[in-house]
Amino acid sequence: MNRYIDSELKPFKATAFHNGEFVDVSSDDIKGKWAVFFFYPADFTFVCPTELGDLADNYDEFKKMGVEIYSVSTDTHFTHKAWHDSSDTIGKIQYPMLGDPTGTITRNFGVMIEEDGLADRGTFVIDPEGRIKIVEITDGGIGRDASELLRKIKAAQYIAAHPGEVCPAKWKEGEATLAPSLDLVGKI
Repeated sequence: MNRYIDSELKPFKATAFHNGEFVDVSSDDIKGKWAVFFFYPADFTFVCPTELGDLADNYDEFKKMGVEIYSVSTDTHFTHKAWHDSSDTIGKIQYPMLGDPTGTITRNFGVMIEEDGLADRGTFVIDPEGRIKIVEITDGGIGRDASELLRKIKAAQYIAAHPGEVCPAKWKEGEATLAPSLDLVGKI
């Protein structure tokens, strides 16, 4: 199994459907920003639109935190446009929908289901230095929750800004953190 945490974003170039246009996106565009790469199996499916719609409903909150969302499937950018134009749920999306028909990005992140040519449900949070800080990979039948992703990103951003502190389980913004030390060993 790959070691993901703190590994560097691999170079890529892709075309995305974004705000009614086809735009080029590359790994260079990600540098200096927080980003989420949100892999899903395929357009015009069942669990995928519920997840992508949930992200769309919470997109303003991600943007306030300085986080860009990139949804990725092995479909083309043309298919993303067709889905966006035909589905009320997907029509809400304002974040870039990356097409990855060659599977390059999907393989770079290690979530390609080779025998199907589809992506696993993988979520990767990239920090401004281009390093992976959060990874979640779930079974195809298990949908993800944008509010939990927001909580995890707030924790990642907090510890990035506060070296020497860590966020305990269920930590929420404004709650107490921990400063690991010898004094805490065995007392939590």
